[in-house]
Amino acid sequence: MATVSEGLDKAVQGAFTRPAPKSAGAQMRYLVRQLKGTRRTAELLGISRRTVERYVRNQIRLPRPELAARLDREVRKRWQPQVRARAKRAAATTEGLVVDTRARFGFTAAPGTTDDARLRHLTLALPPRYAARLFEAQDAGAGEDQLRQIAAQALGEVYFRDSGRRAQGLEVEFTDIEQVDFGL
Repeated sequence: MATVSEGLDKAVQGAFTRPAPKSAGAQMRYLVRQLKGTRRTAELLGISRRTVERYVRNQIRLPRPELAARLDREVRKRWQPQVRARAKRAAATTEGLVVDTRARFGFTAAPGTTDDARLRHLTLALPPRYAARLFEAQDAGAGEDQLRQIAAQALGEVYFRDSGRRAQGLEVEFTDIEQVDFGL
């Protein structure tokens, strides 16, 4: 099951101007520079300082799979922060986001309407105000449910209510997400 948070992170990573370090040694050296020492790097990754030093000197080249995943995640989280901020600011103020999702949508509306949830594949451009809300919530540490709720409100506004031209009072439910991708 795909998550909205992962989709937002992938979209921002697409704005990077240089590729992130790939090898374990290069990733470890980058983290040591960013965190200003081997002690903080070791604490972050849950390994010893000596192990960090051995990666920095390329004495160890292939980390265990779980360490490789943590290392990659921490490097990507810190890679090109100014480029990341610029991309988020542009999406939140002028450009908006494009969302491509395959999920189950249901809705609550006036009596007598068809409100059975069904699987839909939607590709829509979301206005900048929803991009701003999604990024602000993500930066504030919102959970996946809250991000999904904001995305449901955005999709309901743009697709189902057509920016206020139809289906007034319709509340959209966004569940069983099979795939969700965002583009800047």
